[in-house]
Amino acid sequence: MTATAKHILVQDEAKCQELKDKITSGEATFEEVARDNSLCPSGVKGGDLGSFGQGAMVPEFDKVVFNDEVGVVHGPVQTQFGYHLLLITSRA
Repeated sequence: MTATAKHILVQDEAKCQELKDKITSGEATFEEVARDNSLCPSGVKGGDLGSFGQGAMVPEFDKVVFNDEVGVVHGPVQTQFGYHLLLITSRA
């Protein structure tokens, strides 16, 4: 199984929730928020992680990407890197 997804990485849960609220309210797009806030290098690409297989990411990330609804912003999801918002763009 493979998926494509975008993510935003920040250091604390409160900031992660605040950014999610901005996206879900329509105040900003996922890509805008990623570019302006993500600590991950993928932020410059709007958080785009491209295509990857199951097991390529940390378990907490994988669980969401390969089980939860496509096209919806998920999170905050905590990993050893911080807190993530995840947008699954496709899964096959």
